Amino acid sequence: MPILRPSQPQDIDQITAIYAHHVQNGTGTFEITPPTAAEMSQRRDDVLAKHLPYLVAVDGKRLLGFAYCNWFKPRPAYRFSAEDSIYLAPDAHGRGLGCALLAELCRQAECRGVRKLIAVIGDSANQASIGVHRSNGFQSVGVLASCGWKFGRWLDVVMMDKALGAGDTCAPNVFTPTAD
Repeated sequence: MPILRPSQPQDIDQITAIYAHHVQNGTGTFEITPPTAAEMSQRRDDVLAKHLPYLVAVDGKRLLGFAYCNWFKPRPAYRFSAEDSIYLAPDAHGRGLGCALLAELCRQAECRGVRKLIAVIGDSANQASIGVHRSNGFQSVGVLASCGWKFGRWLDVVMMDKALGAGDTCAPNVFTPTAD
């Protein structure tokens, strides 16, 4: 039975391999060249430095998938909106792991003050990712038609989002330092 847990530095090689598979064979990411383990480690460190979740699904020592979120845009007004990313090992699809990872990611992101989680899904034909997001309460907010070029064809981006916690019903709990 797979378990979900926070990622650890020793997970990077398996995370890198899973992501490389998607870069080389899939349209869910628009990257063309798989990043190195060092680059993936740096990306993970960046997420964790922002106090955002970076999760893995493991079965024994085998990593079956990973999920994380990062700020949607770097400007301060976006500081309560994050973009999610989920990737599964090729043989781990259809077992509910994507749904479980996304549900836990939503829970942990909300605990960290995220009010809006945004899915930027590569390829409008990516029904698995669209379905995982829909089953976790995400709603479609639009399609950016033909904005990516990969594998010799134009690809759409499907935008979905989900309000977390109080969403936009009230102001976020913002700490404002005071002068002594």
